Amino acid sequence: MADQNTSRGAISIRNVTKIYDPDGVNVMAVDDCSLEIPAGEVCMIVGPSGCGKTTLLNAIAGFHSITEGEIYLDGQLLCGPSKPKAEQGADRMVVFQHGALFPWKTLGENVAYGPIVQGVMSKAEAHEKAEHMLAEAGIGDVAHKYPGEVSSGMARRSEIVRALINDPKVLLLDEPYRAMDALTKSIMHESLLEVYDKTKVTIFFITHDLEEAIFLGDKVVVMTTRPATLKKTVDVKIPRPRDYQTLTTEEFRVLVEETKEAVHEEAKKAFDAGERELA
Repeated sequence: MADQNTSRGAISIRNVTKIYDPDGVNVMAVDDCSLEIPAGEVCMIVGPSGCGKTTLLNAIAGFHSITEGEIYLDGQLLCGPSKPKAEQGADRMVVFQHGALFPWKTLGENVAYGPIVQGVMSKAEAHEKAEHMLAEAGIGDVAHKYPGEVSSGMARRSEIVRALINDPKVLLLDEPYRAMDALTKSIMHESLLEVYDKTKVTIFFITHDLEEAIFLGDKVVVMTTRPATLKKTVDVKIPRPRDYQTLTTEEFRVLVEETKEAVHEEAKKAFDAGERELA
């Protein structure tokens, strides 16, 4: 499975601009942004709140249109001048900051839901695969429970499994662990790395946590304050598989400080400009 996925999931963002028009006043969220994410890479996106990180994710997912530029997936146009908004598809699965599990369905039913609705699996096949994948994720024993009956970490892990059951090319994560305590977050990091080591799915991951960005990523992209464009790319050459001993290494600390300096400059600009969160 890993060998198959490393040949797909390349994202190419070329000169993308996004202008919102709230209340008739043009607001440029992204300005001439270009970024190449090779297939199978974990790309971490950091920057000030409201700088346009989620705007890019939403454009890749097909939730928002773009004003100028082009976005490609494996060389195929997702959106551009002739097609401002990408079609949504199971090849790009999103896990949001706020949980999106159906509270009236069990974890197993939530995971099986997508393939059943899309008609790519029978109900029996989807439930069998869901149970298998939840067991692989270490939460098979709670597959029969509802989201409100399990911990936030188990629920969030189920959401990632629900995304992966569709065998996507790209996993889009919008601060999925932001509200978690440090211990739960560390467990989720280990779980995500285990998933990545097995699937090598391309990951586009937005975060404000710089240590999270360095620990998980192959590269960290620092965005400028709004309008967003690339400020700095930090390559993370720490070998995989990684564990929490990585956090104590000198190489890790140096990369965090390098990233922190770039982010702090932009955060100060955003604060001075009185930037507010933009959808």
